[in-house]
Amino acid sequence: MPDTPIRPSALTRYEDWPDYAVRHRFTAASPAAQELADTLGVPSVTPDLGYTVHSETVHDDVTTSHMSWQLGFGPRTSAWFVRPTGETGPLPGVLALHCHGGVKAYGAERLVSLPGSPLPDNKEVHDGGASTAGGCGQALLPFGPIPAEVRKKLYDGRALATWMAQQGFAVLAHDTFMWGSRGFGLDTLPWRTATAVNGQRALWRESGVEPSAAEEYNAAAAAHEETVAKAATLLGSSVAGTVAHDDLAALGVLATLPGVDSGRLGCLGFSGGGGRAMVLAALSPLIRSYVVTCMMTTFGSLLPAYLDAHSWLLHSPGLAKLGDWPDLAARSNAKVLVQYGMADQLFPEQGMRDAHHHLLENLPTRYTGSLWQEPHVFTRAMQDEAAAFLAATLKPTPSGSSPAPDLTRTAS
Repeated sequence: MPDTPIRPSALTRYEDWPDYAVRHRFTAASPAAQELADTLGVPSVTPDLGYTVHSETVHDDVTTSHMSWQLGFGPRTSAWFVRPTGETGPLPGVLALHCHGGVKAYGAERLVSLPGSPLPDNKEVHDGGASTAGGCGQALLPFGPIPAEVRKKLYDGRALATWMAQQGFAVLAHDTFMWGSRGFGLDTLPWRTATAVNGQRALWRESGVEPSAAEEYNAAAAAHEETVAKAATLLGSSVAGTVAHDDLAALGVLATLPGVDSGRLGCLGFSGGGGRAMVLAALSPLIRSYVVTCMMTTFGSLLPAYLDAHSWLLHSPGLAKLGDWPDLAARSNAKVLVQYGMADQLFPEQGMRDAHHHLLENLPTRYTGSLWQEPHVFTRAMQDEAAAFLAATLKPTPSGSSPAPDLTRTAS
């Protein structure tokens, strides 16, 4: 009798995720946040999370520190803390949330300018209480520097976190669940993922394309996301809920970093990063203001043609029971700027307009909407507007309240 083939693990590098997810549930600060956390199945964050700084560079008027920390499950998180050189603070802190982009080989480094050697030198500069990372560096950036065309396509060629630091913010950009250092091990593919990847490899061969290691990984990770979503569902969680766990942890780190004013924290993100920003603000009262770029519509507008344009970050089981996608903003007391790309190929125009009017009607004092005749991209002009909004809403005020933004381009 022939031997039965042994199925490879579908959770390589995350074998400890199931046990952690079922035993640790996030406790929120408000009923509205708790309802969202329970729906998404957000795991609790490891308390008193320590971090290690591995290297530090000074360039272009900013100081960039490469950091890492160990969460309660999965591989270590790689992150970059960027702040204006010479500024001792306290500065407003911003969590820069990278997009999905179909690019999982790279995480937060798409937002950070890393001159010279793209890899850290493993020299430990500071230990924030975590155990040493050992092997950090090459292991955390296995695919080398991010291709320039990725940043050009998504961010108009600008390293967003570095540029935001040049505008006077203390910025933390981290890899989240499934991306970069927090990616799954896919050297040995689960069978269903392998079937999809083999099809992509056949297309590459027919086209005479020799894919890079990063392109191979991105193809595998795209197919594997379905398997990750299944695993999360079995654990009573979701992709978005597990990503939110990583983002909540990073926000906690940001609040403790030197020179950061923990009372003036914000976040911003493009595409999937924008969705992450809205969920994070709804879960944490630490967020005072945030920006959502090219990630706003109504659920109904996605049917029937736009379902396959989006990842599991948007399609969370049970979320619609709490309201529509823009209703997430009502679960936070933070001020929000939503930037719409009216030529966005991933969202129907009417869905964006309906979401915009819904937010105008329901959050008149906290919502700013901005309609741009742009496709799915975070242009430099849009980034300028986002920075102006965060600067205005994160200013220190005697009363502790955030002033209204003074923007030159807001839609009525």
